[in-house]
Amino acid sequence: MTEARGSDAGRRAGPKAIALVGPFASGKTTLLEAMLARTGAIARPGSVQAATSVGDASPEARAHQMSVEINIAETGFLDDRITIFDCPGSVEFAHEAEAVLAAVDCAVVVVEADPRKMPALQTWLKQLEERGLPHFIFLNKIDRSELGVEETLAMLQAASGVPLLLRHIPIRQNDIVTGFVDLALERAFLYREQAPSEVIPLAGQERDREAAARYAMLEKLADYDDTLMEELLSDIEPSREHVFADLVADFRAGILCPVLIGSALHGHGIGRLMKAIRHEAPDVAATAARLGLDAGGDTVVQVVKTINAGHAGKLSVGRVLAGRVDEGAELNGPTGSVGRVSGVVRLLGQQMAKREAAAAGETAGFAKLDGARTGMTLSTGRAMPVQLAPLATPEPVIGVALAPAERRDEAKLAQALAKMIEESPALVIGHDAETGELRLGGQGEMHLRVTLERLAARYGLAIEQQAPAVPYRETIGKAASVRGRHKKQSGGHGQFGDCVLEVRPQPRGAGFLFEDAVTGGAIPRNYIPAVQAGVEDVLRKGPLGHPVVDVAVRLVDGSYHSVDSSDQAFRTAAQIGMREALEACQPVLLEPVLHVSIRVPSEAAPRVNMMVTQRRGQLLGFDARRGWPGWDVIEAEIPEAEMAGLIVELRSITAGAGSYVARFDHLAECHGRVAAEARRAGLHAA
Repeated sequence: MTEARGSDAGRRAGPKAIALVGPFASGKTTLLEAMLARTGAIARPGSVQAATSVGDASPEARAHQMSVEINIAETGFLDDRITIFDCPGSVEFAHEAEAVLAAVDCAVVVVEADPRKMPALQTWLKQLEERGLPHFIFLNKIDRSELGVEETLAMLQAASGVPLLLRHIPIRQNDIVTGFVDLALERAFLYREQAPSEVIPLAGQERDREAAARYAMLEKLADYDDTLMEELLSDIEPSREHVFADLVADFRAGILCPVLIGSALHGHGIGRLMKAIRHEAPDVAATAARLGLDAGGDTVVQVVKTINAGHAGKLSVGRVLAGRVDEGAELNGPTGSVGRVSGVVRLLGQQMAKREAAAAGETAGFAKLDGARTGMTLSTGRAMPVQLAPLATPEPVIGVALAPAERRDEAKLAQALAKMIEESPALVIGHDAETGELRLGGQGEMHLRVTLERLAARYGLAIEQQAPAVPYRETIGKAASVRGRHKKQSGGHGQFGDCVLEVRPQPRGAGFLFEDAVTGGAIPRNYIPAVQAGVEDVLRKGPLGHPVVDVAVRLVDGSYHSVDSSDQAFRTAAQIGMREALEACQPVLLEPVLHVSIRVPSEAAPRVNMMVTQRRGQLLGFDARRGWPGWDVIEAEIPEAEMAGLIVELRSITAGAGSYVARFDHLAECHGRVAAEARRAGLHAA
């Protein structure tokens, strides 16, 4: 336990930056609208459904009525400037928050009293706790909640790794929430639609409820403050300054997570939330220290978002952690200069306005930093800046093979995809040399759909897409000995090559082996490499239409002609013999099998087990997920051909919380209908 905190714990210094996070459809964008309206940044709150909101204003967000990217807005509250980052709640776009959470001072976790959303809430809280980022919980839609506040708090606590501290309790009249009591201020407030709450007397039954709830709050604070504990044991009422000092210190240290209540739709509880952010959130100096910044007097910027703004060019949105960024400033990244700032802009959703230089704590858009990337730490110093929060690209869980409808658009597509990856680093582009496919990987069906919609709308690209080809392989079931003979006479020098090959299967995973066992000079040494090359040519596509693996080939005999033999003749002879051998060796189709670690809430585990077996998978076992109460990790082996749609089904049964990690494990023989379809596809491609 610690001693009482000093009275300066609530001091403020400089502009703030906060992130709104939480489960999908909990009301984050609606809360952003309410905060902007309450602070005067907009005249009235907009509506996502009516397409009038500052947030979710992109064509894709409007079309799908959901956040598909970060919404950024700067506003003022009293004498402070605050940048608000509204982060998508869908797991498919959750990666958008990664870079933001590294640079903000605190997070507001928006949640409603819905048991189905608790696993998703737990994933957000876990991320914040691991980062050491202070966070409030804003219990939204309090007017719709049928659960009591104590029952709701217990439900929320099960998702949190740190103790929750109830700061507000609702006032109900005829089962309708009409206001709230602030337990720290010991004041009651009456809600007013889209307006500041009105202070009302606290009396009667509400005073008794407030006294009990306030004492519970003070008991939690006393767990970390010896002086407060002594006061409670001695029935001494602690001073309001003492209580607020503890609230601020414990919040900033991440010891406790305060819970505030309200309704974003009706503008309830917004004022108290804004005041809590203003007085209790850490400042930029604390955030820089959390990131381990040792600026040494240089200007330091953390890039949190990249926007390709059409004719306006590239815009790098960054939080200034130290110093000041003026127009014309040159910034350096991990490999050198990323460019010179050609303009500084203020953001309010899709609106941008030119502004003066950005100082420490402020967030702004910096134009034409062509070398900057989301997640980079930039600096004006001569030395390359230490990267404070490198952005890791999440493994894709779904993929599609795509190509432009018009061949002439291939270069245009490559350029467009490069810009899309700048904006959404969770997109992964790859080229399969075997099939020639261009593959786009992402975090879900909607993630890929939005990307393809943007390719069409922004760049005028018509895209053809299909499921990526499964990388089947072939092997052989038995050994055979064959002679490959190539003889051709067409006037002048002819072509002659003759080789005897012994072909046998190798153990699974052993690969290809070529052995030279020719004796007595039957084939000159200089032609042996040509024989091996001919064998390898045929192994690239076997009789079933797929590459052949785990085969040993032994060259045992042959003959040559002193005039007509050549490298090409022996290469052709080896090809002829190898094709005959593969047909005679009982070709077998192999399919790739993945080791899949599936992470889900425990109640979903039985359904996941069924999903695995329905996909021809094999269950290997399961265990509790370490550090995640109420979660399991299921280990399984699933054929790659059966992975299509797994992430969609998994998220469907877990309200978006389930996830998996997959890696190639081994090749297994494939039979029946699946093998027949794979053979048809392979032969068609051939």
